[in-house]
Amino acid sequence: MTARRSSPGKRSAAGAAARKVASTPRRASGMRKPGIATIAELMTHAYAMEAEAAERYAEFADAMEAHNNPEVAELFRKLARIEHMHGEQVLQAMRWASPPPHRGDFRWLGTEAPESGERGELHYLMHPYHALRIAHQNEQRAFDFFGRVARSAGNAAVRKAAAEIEEEEREHVHLIEEWLKRTPKPPSDWAFDPDPPTGVT
Repeated sequence: MTARRSSPGKRSAAGAAARKVASTPRRASGMRKPGIATIAELMTHAYAMEAEAAERYAEFADAMEAHNNPEVAELFRKLARIEHMHGEQVLQAMRWASPPPHRGDFRWLGTEAPESGERGELHYLMHPYHALRIAHQNEQRAFDFFGRVARSAGNAAVRKAAAEIEEEEREHVHLIEEWLKRTPKPPSDWAFDPDPPTGVT
């Protein structure tokens, strides 16, 4: 979803996946199988992951702007734009005219999409380094998610497509690690504020 995603991203894996949709068997009616069973279901998860990440980063940007932290706000907006672009690439690759419908029964590893950062990680005095750490954690969770699908899906085409996305997520993790190396670490007292805003501790 910049230095973070300079490669075509999920577009390549999504494109390959799209060509396999027609040959991917559907689950039989009334049967409930664990895990993701079709390419379309996999890419619905991929799109939702990107869309939710874009929304969460935009939310974080708004919060930073409200606390007069424009540098971090702009970084979060940049991350939101990247995630939105990757969501659009999934739609294009799958030839979906609009976001795929779903019932909200995603098979995430946790309670939210892997690339949705935790709200509790925000701090009104946080630095760009902290924002990138959040992005790194999100990408790592996405890597773990697709890796699990690649190893556990019952459909061979789904396993292959998930493995391709897993490798792309691995690259994204490494790209952010390199970005972090170029970003100054905050001082040890970065969170100290002698006159914090009302209601903020």
